Amino acid sequence: MDVVEMVEGSEMIFGNREEAAVLLGRKLAPYRGQNPLILAIPRGAVPMGRVIADALEGELDVILVHKLGAPGQAELAIGAVDETGTVYLTEHARTLGIEPDYIAQEKESQLALLRKRRFAYTPVHPPIEASGRIVIVVDDGIATGATMITALRAVRLKNPSRLIAATAVASREALRMIRRLVDDVVCLEEPEFFYAVGQFFREFPQVTDEDVMAIFNKGRPQSGPVHR
Repeated sequence: MDVVEMVEGSEMIFGNREEAAVLLGRKLAPYRGQNPLILAIPRGAVPMGRVIADALEGELDVILVHKLGAPGQAELAIGAVDETGTVYLTEHARTLGIEPDYIAQEKESQLALLRKRRFAYTPVHPPIEASGRIVIVVDDGIATGATMITALRAVRLKNPSRLIAATAVASREALRMIRRLVDDVVCLEEPEFFYAVGQFFREFPQVTDEDVMAIFNKGRPQSGPVHR
């Protein structure tokens, strides 16, 4: 049973990530049976990606990006980096006048983390090829948009046949930027006031690396070729 409530301002609140993923799967139903590639942004979106991939009869992989934190404020995103080393900086980062040396150092720190995650999450195959495929990039929620934008730009370079961004909830400013980069956006809730992704979920536990590895290990075939 779906557990969806309404919060102040007639905004939707979800029971948990999996429940939101079921709703996203329904919105994405037109892509079922077309072998879409579901790319989840770790770590929070991986449980959602599993639900969506199963619902659409598609493949699940991760798109490895990580936010770059501001000096002295690691939780404040000033941009993001993907596993190829490509960096996206927010407008906020430019107004702060952050030194290039700091950005370079933060980039290398996050790249080291991404390399460890790729090795841990999908050790039996490299990133699944996105070229010519319907690709759906999933996140549990989008605040500044830095991480999703970096992910979408990285995927677009792979020449997918169609690129879709999917999320449970996003700020309106982030969606405005994201819509320029994709063929479609599927977002369940666009609140007028956005403070944190977790405010739109009754249950919003941290997703650990162990959780992610368990999801991939459970869905990993014991033998046979991996689609590239």
